[in-house]
Amino acid sequence: MGSSRQRKKVSIVAAKRDASDWDFGGRLVDESMIVLRRRIHEMKMVERNYEPPKDWMEWEKKYYTNYDATICNGVGVLQSFLMNTRPSLALGMLALVALSVPTSMVLVILQLMNEIHLIIN
Repeated sequence: MGSSRQRKKVSIVAAKRDASDWDFGGRLVDESMIVLRRRIHEMKMVERNYEPPKDWMEWEKKYYTNYDATICNGVGVLQSFLMNTRPSLALGMLALVALSVPTSMVLVILQLMNEIHLIIN
């Protein structure tokens, strides 16, 4: 075939990367992502000059300035704790909470029904 166009051969080479090559063993990136999210949120708050609504109570307005940092720190501690535990322990704790909350609510409702019954009679 005497075509004037030449075909170029392109070789694509892919190298295998170990998981620790890009996430530093899972430690540095995971620990700083929550800080990054908090800083981005704080910058957005500064840009908008957002203040709490006027109908909030004074203690809510005073606590509002530290609220985001407190939530981020709490979630970061929970995330670090769960990442350092065995998956079966984390799932067991989740199952315990998932079963205990509805059980507690049923007991509270039964107690309230008992009190209402005593008031009526």
